[in-house]
Amino acid sequence: MDEMPTRPSGDDWPGGDSPEDGSRRAPVFNMPAGILLCLAGLAVIYFVQSTLLSPNLAEWLVIEFGFSPLRYVYGFSEQGYEWLWTPLTYSFLHGSLEHLAFNGLWLAAFGTPVLRRIGGWRFAALWVVSSAGGALLHALVNWGQPTLMIGASGVISALMGAACRFAFGPGRSVRIQPDRPLPRLSVLTALRQRTVVVFIAVWLFGNLVIAIGMPLVGALSGAVAWDAHIGGFLVGFLGFAVFDRPQRRD
Repeated sequence: MDEMPTRPSGDDWPGGDSPEDGSRRAPVFNMPAGILLCLAGLAVIYFVQSTLLSPNLAEWLVIEFGFSPLRYVYGFSEQGYEWLWTPLTYSFLHGSLEHLAFNGLWLAAFGTPVLRRIGGWRFAALWVVSSAGGALLHALVNWGQPTLMIGASGVISALMGAACRFAFGPGRSVRIQPDRPLPRLSVLTALRQRTVVVFIAVWLFGNLVIAIGMPLVGALSGAVAWDAHIGGFLVGFLGFAVFDRPQRRD
């Protein structure tokens, strides 16, 4: 899922070496700076949360910045402003190192082509809206429940949905030049692509397995907010045109 670099020739090759001499070198991190910044930010937050804070402060952090449907049962004037920021801030917290690593892997895989296509500011807007979309569906499904949701899975699901609109299907690849992106598929056209349909079907099946309560393995074996995944995916898949760059007409 990496962009193929433009090949310089002759003396334009860095250091004067030609790629034909076998000295071609790949970069250590073949991801946009924005994705590296996101990964580093999530890692720093988890490090502070799990290592530097006392157990009481770590619990306060999750309560203060995690998302809970219970906050929307009571009047906003009867509580603090957590109801306002938690639909976003929950996406920056993680419950375990395995949880963080799992989300980080998928963020790198799907965030890379999406960010390269739409740019940093649009990517940030997609993060905010998809985080809120995941929280909204989670709140509707679990209305009034005193649960706390944390994790970037809803946002990552939105990135998966967004990728379905341009990166999958016959003749399509995420190895694209940002100045000549592939045309954005309409929702109906995307759903006619076999690759997209298979991907969505497998993704939905995985969330269905979680929804019916089939246990997971390891540190991810706790309750998983499958509804937030679906809410985020719908934002990314159905609303990608809002965040995509304007299409050029040749």
